[in-house]
Amino acid sequence: MKKHLILTTLFLTSFILKAQSGFNSEDLTVTRQDLSTNYFAKDSTANAVVLYEYGNSYIDKDNYKLYTEIKKKIKILNKKGFEQATITELEYHSNKGNEVVKDITGTTYNLDGGRVTKTKLEKESIFEEEYDDNYTLVKFTFPNIKEGSVITYSYTIISPFLFKYKGWDFQDEIPKLYSEYNTSIPGNWEYSIKLVGYQNLYDKWETIRNNCLSGPNGSYANCSESQYIMKDIPAFIPEDYMTNKYNYLSRIEYELKTFRGFDGRVKHYTKTWDDVDKELRTDESFGRQLRKSSVSKELIPTEISEEPNLLKRAESIYHFIQENYTWNGEFHLMKDVAVKDLVKKGTGNSGEINILLHNVLEQNGIDVKPIILSTRANGFPTKIFPVLTDFNYIIVQASIDGNTYYLDATDKYMPFGELPYRCLNDEGRLLDFKEGSSWVSIEPKSSSNIIYHVKLKADNGKITGTVNTAARGYHSLPRKKSYYGNPTAYETKLLDQNENIEISNFEMKSENQYSNDLIEKFDVEVQLNEVADRLYFDPFLFKFFSKNPFKLQERTYPIDFGYKDSFMYSMEIDLGEDYSLIDLPESKNYSLPENSGRVIFTSTNNNNVVTLLLKIDFLKAKYEPGYYPYLKEFMNLVTNFQTKSLISLKRT
Repeated sequence: MKKHLILTTLFLTSFILKAQSGFNSEDLTVTRQDLSTNYFAKDSTANAVVLYEYGNSYIDKDNYKLYTEIKKKIKILNKKGFEQATITELEYHSNKGNEVVKDITGTTYNLDGGRVTKTKLEKESIFEEEYDDNYTLVKFTFPNIKEGSVITYSYTIISPFLFKYKGWDFQDEIPKLYSEYNTSIPGNWEYSIKLVGYQNLYDKWETIRNNCLSGPNGSYANCSESQYIMKDIPAFIPEDYMTNKYNYLSRIEYELKTFRGFDGRVKHYTKTWDDVDKELRTDESFGRQLRKSSVSKELIPTEISEEPNLLKRAESIYHFIQENYTWNGEFHLMKDVAVKDLVKKGTGNSGEINILLHNVLEQNGIDVKPIILSTRANGFPTKIFPVLTDFNYIIVQASIDGNTYYLDATDKYMPFGELPYRCLNDEGRLLDFKEGSSWVSIEPKSSSNIIYHVKLKADNGKITGTVNTAARGYHSLPRKKSYYGNPTAYETKLLDQNENIEISNFEMKSENQYSNDLIEKFDVEVQLNEVADRLYFDPFLFKFFSKNPFKLQERTYPIDFGYKDSFMYSMEIDLGEDYSLIDLPESKNYSLPENSGRVIFTSTNNNNVVTLLLKIDFLKAKYEPGYYPYLKEFMNLVTNFQTKSLISLKRT
């Protein structure tokens, strides 16, 4: 009786869940409700949704190849979802073997006049095309796709490459109701298993199946069998202030650690950092390049090499490399790095420029070490074990008088001790070939900021005054590149970009392109807008944010600015004797949780002199997803302050 009650309860629960979603997410079976339900309540912005997804990977007992069976059911909600009806898969090829995608089947289901129709995927709709030297693209597009269609398909991937067990992506650009992945791994192969992303598993189980794989002379292996399930997986939607999306997509990855043959041989694939340090030290395109002192000998002028102050000497060397060698835009680290070619041609890739910087600094008495890293667009490097292919960049650490400086000479406008934004990707690996390598944080030590000081006077229907502005850190870089690249065009753009403001008497106050800030001064004239007997004035002549960059209902990955950030806008306007104040925007403050950020907005009137202050501080370089609703509200306030803060006046 108790068992019957449990089964009845489970059935009712399943029925209720199905009724709530309107979709069958238990298997590939397409129900009438799958076809008739054309709205996904959990995400009204979705164009399509994966109703059911199944994967099963195992080693075939006869040929020892890796088989992966894939089955999927997708609901097409609208025309924008039609692109989900084209499926692509890559086959990898090398001189050691070929992957094969086979047994492709698929069906399009529609509800036509109340009748369920099926259209089979024909073999003529399956294509193969060369993707690159190592990959072939297998592609098929479903027929008879309409709004409301449901497609189902399955295929099998056969791979001889067991060094990389098939991974599984639980999360994608469309939401998923159910995703299941099953694995069977014989004890001969030991993998490091990494669960990536911010979505939690709904269920997971593991067991051992004995004698799953046979070898010669009666040998055998047991298999570790696992099942991973996720449900109600939100779509991954990219938004501003993020690094590579593959840092956050929820998935399982495998990396072969050790292979044990039936004959007793053992081969270790995963290396330690000690192993990698030795490999890097002797690598032709890396370690040996770091020791090529003859190439850069006598490259630096005597007045630089004989500078007695170490810091000034290092700065001069850094600027010399910046000025005389041009980055070609290519990233190279472990191959195609030749410092000799860079010195000869004057242009080269990032590895060549920064290895040359390292070598010249070292030859001139500066304590330096290389740091390898992965750029923001390249993704996070694996930390649980060394994977050299995760790294694509090198920078230089210089230690001078007890202080540490991180250097990259690829950008001609980057100040000494600062790194290009692309490098701000959490941590890098500091290579010390004597003491051993280690992880180091590469977050900037100081915040970047933009400051406007505006002093105005109202007189005769117009407002005139002076603006002093400073952009520091990462905010100064685009301005420096624009100004020092073409000062005339920079001034012209400044004069023309604000229709309601006349700008004159522009002055550049910064010393040179290497300065950490860009300081400007200019005069402004603004016309007052008169409606009936009132005059209106927008105090924010220059805006930091005109719209909220955060628009998602929910963000499941961090908000990564890369650096701490602050903005300040102060304005003072003397209304004189011709005008009096009617209304001022209300002062208001707001803080992020744990005092990790704040916005301060104040407005006052003292003896007909109106002052206004807006200060915005992001006190962390990266915020975890839990901060998102607070940051969203934070930015709503910030944009409202700047776009809806009119000052109203009247003539006296």
